[in-house]
Amino acid sequence: MNVLIKLFGAVVSIVAGLIGTKIVNSVWEKTTGNKPPTGKDDTPTSLRSALTFALISSIVSTVIQVLANRGTQRAIARFARTQDIT
Repeated sequence: MNVLIKLFGAVVSIVAGLIGTKIVNSVWEKTTGNKPPTGKDDTPTSLRSALTFALISSIVSTVIQVLANRGTQRAIARFARTQDIT
């Protein structure tokens, strides 16, 4: 059972991270009018733009990771309580 709980936590974190990335990218594009600076394209970007995007992305990523971990821990605790009752 412990393996399933860890797998559940990993899946939740990955899905939340992917959703967060899509949100940050779309908000960046709507706000600035430019595609996010990923380094994969040949479009020149300023250092300020790249650092700003990196800062925003890391903040959102950290918040998502903390929330996903807390939610997973709550789900684990709730599951453990229901197993103790039955």
